[in-house]
Amino acid sequence: MSETDAADRPLDRYDAYENPLAGRYASVAMKRVFSARFRFSTWRRLWLALAEGEQDLGIPISDPQLEEIRDNLDTIDFERAAALEKELRHDVMAHIYAFREQCPEAGKILHLGATSCFVTDNSEVVQVRTGLELVLRKVRVVLRNLREFCLEWKDLPTVGYTHFQPAQFTTVGKRAALWLQDLLEDHRDLSHALAGLKFRGVKGTTGTQDSFLKLFDGDHGKVLALDRAVAEKMGFDAVWPLTGQTYTRKQDSRVLAALSGLAQSAGKLSSDIRLLCNLQEVEEPFGKKQIGSSAMAYKRNPMRSERIAALSRWLISLAQNAPSTTAAQWMERTLDDSANRRLTLGEGFLCADAILELLMNVTSGLVVQEAVVNRHVREQLPFIASEELLMAAVKDGGDRQDLHDVIRTAALDASQQLKAQGGDNTFFERIADHPRLGPALKRLDRDPGRFVGRAPQQVTEFVANELDPELAGHPEETMADEIAV
Repeated sequence: MSETDAADRPLDRYDAYENPLAGRYASVAMKRVFSARFRFSTWRRLWLALAEGEQDLGIPISDPQLEEIRDNLDTIDFERAAALEKELRHDVMAHIYAFREQCPEAGKILHLGATSCFVTDNSEVVQVRTGLELVLRKVRVVLRNLREFCLEWKDLPTVGYTHFQPAQFTTVGKRAALWLQDLLEDHRDLSHALAGLKFRGVKGTTGTQDSFLKLFDGDHGKVLALDRAVAEKMGFDAVWPLTGQTYTRKQDSRVLAALSGLAQSAGKLSSDIRLLCNLQEVEEPFGKKQIGSSAMAYKRNPMRSERIAALSRWLISLAQNAPSTTAAQWMERTLDDSANRRLTLGEGFLCADAILELLMNVTSGLVVQEAVVNRHVREQLPFIASEELLMAAVKDGGDRQDLHDVIRTAALDASQQLKAQGGDNTFFERIADHPRLGPALKRLDRDPGRFVGRAPQQVTEFVANELDPELAGHPEETMADEIAV
């Protein structure tokens, strides 16, 4: 078989590369947003909006022509358009020709005054808007899941770590509230990106609107009215006041930066969960028939969190691409952005969606192994309490530096015994007979809850003052792949 024959041979899904984001990870809903059907049916709706706006402003376009377009908005002959593109080497013209074959009368006025970026750029803004709306809904599901988890576990003391070494106590709920705060910031950034989206509008070949000015015999008011009308018909209040042939690619950079922020938060959350799984304190959901390892049947690997980490790393790196594209644009337009953006925008949203699918699952079923958490707290409590003992003994008349040395020596010896022999923490026993530290130890309240500071109050205050007001504007939401897009 020749190379040409091999290249032309139809491939089924098992013979061709399939993007894992589409094949394995992203939801049906997000895949629809970036599908060929969504893209090209949006092109047709843009052509309809343009024709309607032009008719309203006096261009001789008939009602039957508009009806012809409306009747064929979703009757796309993909195979015919593909055949035409192979011949014409131009995707927009291929779809214009294919549409014209279905709408011979409307075809006479189709795309009147417009350039290719009228449909490509504007349809991509529609895709980005729809994608952001879907991402934000899923972020809110995760926020609500974590809200319940934080409040449920806000009072349970746990060992806090710096440098992944025991430091002071916090609570299980307070630690999770740190994840919650990051994701709330992402919700705000994504909401800002959505609210700030601008439509490219009706700008012509180099953004001067010259073709439309000629179409309306020099009437600037009608050109501006058409620009506003098409945007409104497509659901946008804001239109870029200035463009070249394309809208500024800074808009893509802003959107991808917000998606990258989500990935950063998800990566941090997933790393924490993986560490907590190792400590056996908090575990992600694990199915009854789930297999953790092909060799080690006893293993319970945090595979969802690991996948979140992997996808987050990819999305963060992907978001760095958009600024490079923005910086590389020439004058009013250069085509080196096109193939790049087809990858960056679609994969960026599919990756964010895949991360959120996993986050919704993980945060809805986190398991706290309370007995393990309590055991670790008991092991570290004597060390955590040493600062209070030091201050109490100094108040009783002791020398701060001398007492510090006694505590340091006893703590290091107790720590070494724990590492070498296991068992209980013997720090208290080692200082019980000290003339200054002993009496302070007898007065010590050993309730771990005394050492978490304001962690429980911080959780409730954050939920009440920051999270709940943000969620108040959105009704309770659930997600399913059948969501309409």
